[in-house]
Amino acid sequence: MSKPTAVVCAYSSVGTAALEGLLEAGIDVLVLYTYAQGADEHWFTPPAVVAQARGIPVHMAPAFNDDGVYEAIRNLQPDFLFSFYFREMIQARFLELPRLGAYNLHGSLLPKYRGRAPLNWVLVKGETETGITLHAMTPKPDDGHILAQTRLAIAWDETALSLTDKAARAGRNLVREALPGLVDGSIPRIDQKTLGPSTYFGGRKPADSRLDFAMTRGEAFNQIRAVADPWPNAFLETPAGSLKVAWALPTDGSCPPGRFRATREGVLLGFADGALRLHALRRGADRSERPSDHAQWLEELGIPTWVD
Repeated sequence: MSKPTAVVCAYSSVGTAALEGLLEAGIDVLVLYTYAQGADEHWFTPPAVVAQARGIPVHMAPAFNDDGVYEAIRNLQPDFLFSFYFREMIQARFLELPRLGAYNLHGSLLPKYRGRAPLNWVLVKGETETGITLHAMTPKPDDGHILAQTRLAIAWDETALSLTDKAARAGRNLVREALPGLVDGSIPRIDQKTLGPSTYFGGRKPADSRLDFAMTRGEAFNQIRAVADPWPNAFLETPAGSLKVAWALPTDGSCPPGRFRATREGVLLGFADGALRLHALRRGADRSERPSDHAQWLEELGIPTWVD
């Protein structure tokens, strides 16, 4: 009996792990559509590396929904079409091509956190749990029946990177374990509407990572960990320009909102109801950290610090 076949559209570390899960389940991947790895994205192994090692054709997909791509996939007559953290909305006509259906892996417990960057948004919102969901694709984003889900606990100091690593491991297992039921049609399908109201979040813009001193200490910390390295980092506006707060942790020390306070334990930054202790500050595109001389460095930039 021949192996079930699939066309895969994938990117990110989650996409790589899910592709590996497909291959472990015995799926014959006919082709991978993906993206060239960005200069700031070398923290993960891209799906193309896994595909090339297996002799799977790889196509970069700046315009996946073009007619030429549609005709190529139609000629392949795949059993499945999978989307694993792919960056484009796949047109409805593509969803009708695979014999056994088209499925997407989404980084939340659907129907919550539909849309872009769900793993970043759950941290911004201070959630203590999220998950990863395999669902049938429809023309609407993150719509369609749920086939499988895995819940993921969120630690108090979880970052986007550590949560993405958790999601990748969970996605690999979820895909591998769901495949037999997808192939023989026995896997249960759950209508998202039966699970309660949905929430939707759009793609994150650089301005979304701005720290506002009207935030509580917890809100500021959530913003920082949601875009900690290797993401571009939260930032604040100062008289010397924008400063990136690469890492900071809540502290019991006090500091007026919007002020820096030099203490023996380090520099504090005040918010509405408390302060964060700064661990790594950066300026502009500079990736070098200032872990031990924040107070002196701020003074050199012309930013006063409050000293007891």
